[in-house]
Amino acid sequence: MESVALIFIQKIANFLIVYHHCRKIGWKSQGSNPKPGEISLAHQGVLFLDEIPEFDRKVLEALREPLENGKITISRAAQQAEFPAQFQLIAAMNPSPQGVEIDSIAAQRYRAKLSGPLLDRIDMHLEIPRVPATEFNSPSEEETSAEVRVRVVRAREIMQQRQEKPNAQLSSSELNAVAVLDAKNQLFLNQAIEKLKLSGRARNRILKVARTIADLDGKPEIDTPCLSEAMGYRNLDRLFRIG
Repeated sequence: MESVALIFIQKIANFLIVYHHCRKIGWKSQGSNPKPGEISLAHQGVLFLDEIPEFDRKVLEALREPLENGKITISRAAQQAEFPAQFQLIAAMNPSPQGVEIDSIAAQRYRAKLSGPLLDRIDMHLEIPRVPATEFNSPSEEETSAEVRVRVVRAREIMQQRQEKPNAQLSSSELNAVAVLDAKNQLFLNQAIEKLKLSGRARNRILKVARTIADLDGKPEIDTPCLSEAMGYRNLDRLFRIG
C-alpha cells in the first residue's frame, strides 16, 4: 500500500499503539516483497488506534478483512502472501472535530469517516461521558482489576467447556447453537435490528456480546438484561441515525 496515512507505531508487550500524526508506509505490509505489517504485528494482542477518524479511509478499510477472518492477504505483482492478524481492536475518537457537539452536520460528517461495514465488525462502541471534577477525588466503589480478572477467567473456562473456543471466534452456525433466544427476546432483538437498520453481521456481534455477558454473570441462557446491555454497547449505530 502506498503512503496513505500519518502513522506512528509504539509497541508495548502485546499492545500495539498506532497514531495517525507521524508518517508510516506499509500499514498492511511493507515493500514489493510481502512482509508482515502493523496489522500482523498485533496478532494475538491488542491494536489501539487513537483518534480513529483521523486515519485515511483506505487504512481503516484494510481492517475489515482481519477483523472478519483473523488474517490479512497481501497481493503484489510477483506474489501473494497471507499473514495471521487475529487481534483485539480498541479505538478512540471524539464525537466531532470540536470534541463536544454531537448533532451538527460537521459532527455527522466526522463520524461518517467510519464506514458502516467497518462498524459492523466492531463489537462494542461506547460513548464515554465527561467525568465531573468532583468525582476525581471520590473513593471508588467499582470492582478491582483483580476481581474482574477472576470473573473473566471463569467466563473463558465456561466458553472452553461449552465450545472449545472464545465466543468471539464462533461461526454463525455455532453462535446460533449457543445463543438461543426465547420468543420475547427474539422479538426484542428483531425490533432493534429493524429500527437501527442493522446488518446480519451486526446482529451476530450483538449476540456474541450478549452470550459473553451471560457467561460473565454465570447464566446458562441469554436473558433480557444481557441482551439489553449488549445492544446498549452499540452507541454509534444510534448516532449514525441522527439526522
